[in-house]
Amino acid sequence: MSCCAPGTEGAIDAAGGALPSAEEMRLAARDLGEGLRQSDLSVPGVHCGACISTIEGALSGLPSIESARVNLTARRVSVRWRDVEGFDPQAIPAAIASTGYTAHLFTVPIAADDALRNELIRAVAVSGFAAMNIMLLSVSIWSGAEASTRDLFHWISALIAGPVLIYAGRFFFRSAWGALKHGRTNMDVPISLAVTLSYFVSLWETIHHGEHAWFDATVTLLFFLLIGRTLDHVMRDRARSAITSLARLSPRGAMVIKDDGAREYRPVEEIAVGDRLSVAAGERLAVDARVVAGMSDVDRSLVSGESAPVTAKPGSMLEAGVMNLTGALVVEAVAVARDSFLAEVIGLMEAAEGGRARYRRIADRAASYYSPAVHLLALASFLGWGFADGDWKHAMLVAVAVLIITCPCALGLAVPVVQVVAAGRLFASGIMVKDGSAMERLAEIDTAVFDKTGTLTMGAPRLIGREAVGRRPGTLKGDQTFAVASALAAHSRHPLSAALAAAHLGPVPQFEAVAEIPGSGLEAVTPEGTWRLGNRAFACSGGEPADDGIPASEVVLSLDGVAIETFRFEDRLRPAARETVTHLRKDGIEVGILSGDRPAAVERVAAQLGVSRWRAGLAPRDKTEAVKESAAAGAKVLMVGDGINDAPALSAAHVSMAPATAADIGRQAADLVFLRDGLDAVSFAVETSKRAGSLIRQNFTLAIGYNVIAVPVAILGHATPLIAAVAMSTSSIIVVANSLRLRGPAPVLRQDAAGPKPASGLARPA
Repeated sequence: MSCCAPGTEGAIDAAGGALPSAEEMRLAARDLGEGLRQSDLSVPGVHCGACISTIEGALSGLPSIESARVNLTARRVSVRWRDVEGFDPQAIPAAIASTGYTAHLFTVPIAADDALRNELIRAVAVSGFAAMNIMLLSVSIWSGAEASTRDLFHWISALIAGPVLIYAGRFFFRSAWGALKHGRTNMDVPISLAVTLSYFVSLWETIHHGEHAWFDATVTLLFFLLIGRTLDHVMRDRARSAITSLARLSPRGAMVIKDDGAREYRPVEEIAVGDRLSVAAGERLAVDARVVAGMSDVDRSLVSGESAPVTAKPGSMLEAGVMNLTGALVVEAVAVARDSFLAEVIGLMEAAEGGRARYRRIADRAASYYSPAVHLLALASFLGWGFADGDWKHAMLVAVAVLIITCPCALGLAVPVVQVVAAGRLFASGIMVKDGSAMERLAEIDTAVFDKTGTLTMGAPRLIGREAVGRRPGTLKGDQTFAVASALAAHSRHPLSAALAAAHLGPVPQFEAVAEIPGSGLEAVTPEGTWRLGNRAFACSGGEPADDGIPASEVVLSLDGVAIETFRFEDRLRPAARETVTHLRKDGIEVGILSGDRPAAVERVAAQLGVSRWRAGLAPRDKTEAVKESAAAGAKVLMVGDGINDAPALSAAHVSMAPATAADIGRQAADLVFLRDGLDAVSFAVETSKRAGSLIRQNFTLAIGYNVIAVPVAILGHATPLIAAVAMSTSSIIVVANSLRLRGPAPVLRQDAAGPKPASGLARPA
């Protein structure tokens, strides 16, 4: 099996091979803020580690380039660059083209491109049919045919093998010539040399009436190599089938309602924020949107994993890809297509495939050095045998066998196959991996720390009580202070703030400016004074009690540092929270809680879960310091959190996870995001990552063990080209089969017993 498989997935063919213009590059680039942009280009010719190093090296030498990352599975390069004066973004595809690779603007494939797969299957069929016929002719030669009959059969075999070599071997020859033309090498170079030398040595023997010819080895070698290449192509296509399926969920366009009431169909790329869209029953949403008119049942299983429909009504947030089931809806777009829920999920999956974990870097580096080493080893074997016994024909056959048997395809497949299978298994269970190296780091953890509100609990608290704790200023009554608290809470996405805002149904005052202090609360300066809503330490001036021992979360409303009213909330644990803690402990992982909530509330949750290590009343800096202290003590920390105040700790941890309901900044800081309600996503991700790491190490052992045994056998002259071809392909198939052991039915992770929430998952807020 060859690690060098050409393909054209995700490419937009440029007419005549022209490079994207500077204007096209700017329009297609994503704006990351502060002058930083990201361009995604399809590079169909990338094959293995040497190709990755060549492209990334060429791009890193350009001015204004911040980073360049090649995704081998998607055959895509993501380039982050500074849009500064004097920089021409067309230099990016030009630099790629200078290394011998074509580059086009990348798009997620809506339908699988089977043209290459069909070509490979035809080549397998042709080479297999030819190999069988040449084998039949060889039987009579091996059984002692006369010289004239033997020569006739050799010539017939040569006439069969010649066209097959050109037709079936073109995949390898084109790749090898492209590399040599630009002064580099790849693993198709030794393969091309091997099959070409094998054929011409056999042809030389036939011309000179030799007793033996190896046309059967030449064609059979191509047959086995093409089988491996076809399996590799199909495997990569299936690995990306989840991404392709997601892309199909997004319509190609939508019906836009104009200001005058007229309706116009627009492609999804042209839908802007604020556009009103008509969504009929049976249609999927093209972009993330808010319902402005109508009522209908919708299928949000894409987001929540729960198949039960939920009711959408004015004000409901819906994600791209959600199916409208019953009634007509009018919705308002809140995000463009490239910023939609589907686009974010697809981006997470592609990032998981493109991560450069330590094992993958080792394999890529080994493969990049392997090709020159193979050529030198084959040359040394040729010269050694030639000078040793003077039989240069035998020396040539030994060199051919060395070229074939040393192809590092098993080594090149050892890591990416496992990574893709593992990422697909996690995705099937609603877990998005944002970085391929995250799985490797997750397998190394020995400590797991959790935030409480929104992480260990569902993050959907309900108001259970109010208590006046001070004299209300002026003529404000209880309902009026409740309205003030609700008005402040409406400016935050914190679960307690959302619950408080939802609990008040009457009119609320309007504040000109409300500031949110992460980990503390909300503040508004008004003529009456400074209103604060948050934890007691933030809301009140010195001298206020820090905790009254009541095991319920609280929010304090104050004016000029004097507490006015306390609001108490109750939340429930996430499904499978206890089982997750138990499972992590069985794996030898210490579990702790870092929370900004009151000690009594945190102690109550810790007691329910059986966690003895917990800290409460922590500011964002305190959480970050706690994680850093554990890391300084040698711990590999997994941080699981969901809020803005958790983002610094998520970034500081060895690896981090966040629920899909987390704040945007929390999801961005996390390495993994889980879509389902159940906390067992954490233990399942840890278990999958550990199994993946074990399989990668096994694959390395198999690949290295194969070379340790096979290379000396070939050098000593005990392997014919045919035996070498079978051995090389078998080693790759064994590695792939071992990797696929990670597949299998993924467990159904726990859902919220109350059904899916109307929260918008990964969707951005309006």
